[in-house]
Parts: sequence; structure tokens; C-alpha cells
Amino acid sequence: MDKLSEVLNHFSISAGVFYAGNLCGLSAFSEDGIEEGHLHLLEQGKMTVIDQDGSRILIDEPAVLFFPRPASHRLQAERRDNAQIICASVRYGTGTRNPLANALPPLIVIKLSSAPTLKAATRLLFEEAFTDNDGRLAMMDRLAEVFVIHLLRHVLEQDMVNEGMLAGLTHPKLSRAIMAIHASPAQNWSLEALAELSAMSRSAFAELFRQQVGQTVGDYLLDWRIAIAQNLLKKGRSVSWVAGEVGYDNASALARAFRKKTGQSPKQWLTASTTADS
Repeated sequence: MDKLSEVLNHFSISAGVFYAGNLCGLSAFSEDGIEEGHLHLLEQGKMTVIDQDGSRILIDEPAVLFFPRPASHRLQAERRDNAQIICASVRYGTGTRNPLANALPPLIVIKLSSAPTLKAATRLLFEEAFTDNDGRLAMMDRLAEVFVIHLLRHVLEQDMVNEGMLAGLTHPKLSRAIMAIHASPAQNWSLEALAELSAMSRSAFAELFRQQVGQTVGDYLLDWRIAIAQNLLKKGRSVSWVAGEVGYDNASALARAFRKKTGQSPKQWLTASTTADS
């Protein structure tokens, strides 16, 4: 399986288009209590993006803006700016605190003139937005989800991340080790075994991994296992069953690792997560 598919196989992406039309005035997006990112597509016109610190970015040509994690921001445009936009929320299988969302920069801005595939995908979304076809809303949501995958492809192909999981997956030496962890989280991975997959010495591999990914191999493996466990718990699997799937001898061992990472037991986390989603 390829690098991105292995990740998406574990963390489903869902998107919901909640606005399509001309932006006039000020639209605000808050991070409070919302476990989702935001995707904004500008097809024509211009608008200004204002972040929580008041910094302003003028977008004056067709572009995509992606906040992969919750972030307070505002979009501003006057009527004469003729800003035609589509806005969508983006959710992941385990909320935004998962390896995929955390592997991305806080804000991604891509001019569509430099990304033909994203430009074509944007055109499909806008064509669907302004029709009266049956199933229009469902189609827009599905197209938005496909768009996010195109966006992640672009991020990988253009090497747009300097640290984190995606940076590791694009590294010629580290990618094999990281893909092995992703494919077999339950395996008792040793530093030596992962270094061998990367054709490196143990010490050189550990240092390169820390520099490129931003955390130690052990911390990364823990994060990945807990993220997979969260996804499985949300699908209704028992704690004891999940423990075996992610490399722990029993439910108690998983609970200790879970609490170390999240500060909660698996059941406490699941209750809180379910409440947040409702």
C-alpha cells in the first residue's frame, strides 16, 4: 500500500460543505469546542484572512486555504471584491489531535494557478454548488473529501512539510520504517529492526528520526498505537480486543499507555469524544 493510503486507511476523512456563494462582510470561525479543521476555496475575487493574532493575508487570486486543526480565524471581503467561495468543515476518524492532522502546518495556502489538479477539483465543486441536481449536497460533501485527498497528495509531492509524520514519509531513508510501523502497529518494533529497514545504524537512525519527525521513535510508535486504538474504539471495539490489535498484552496495559498519552482511560476518552461529536 502507498504512503498516503496506509494513513487514510486508519483515519477516515469526512467533509461537510456549509457555505457556497459570495462572501460579503465578515465570517468568523472559532476553535472553541470544535474538533474539526476548515477548508476554504476561493474561485474568483479577493478576500482577506485574519488569524487569531490579527495578522492579515490578502488572497487576490483563486486559491485553497486549509486549517487542518481548529483555529480561530476570519474571512473578510466587500461586495465589490466579488469573492466567490466554498467553505467546508473537515473531520478525522479520531478528532483533530491525530497524527495526520498534527503532521500538517497550521495553515496551508496554495494558489490554484500552481496546482492544476486542485484547480480542476475546485471547478467540479463549484459546478455542483450552483446546480439543482438531486443529491447536490451529498455530492458536494463527497467532492470535498476527494479534494482533501488531492490536497494531501499535493503537500507530499511538493514537500511542503518540514517536520512530522508526512515529512518522515517523504524522506528516502525513513519512509520504509514509518510505513512498517503504520502497517503493523502491533509488532514489537525495536530500534534496531527499524534502523535496519532504513539501512542505517541504530544511533544515526534515532537521531535522523528525531530531527525529521520531531519526536523519538518510541514516542511516535506510542502516538500511532494510541491513535489507531482511538479509531477502533470509536468503531465499537472492546478495549481488550483493541489492545491486541495495537501491540499490548491486555486491556490494563493499553489503559496505562492510553492514560500516559491522553490523561484519560480508554472509556473516559470514548465518552468525552462521543459527547463532542453529538
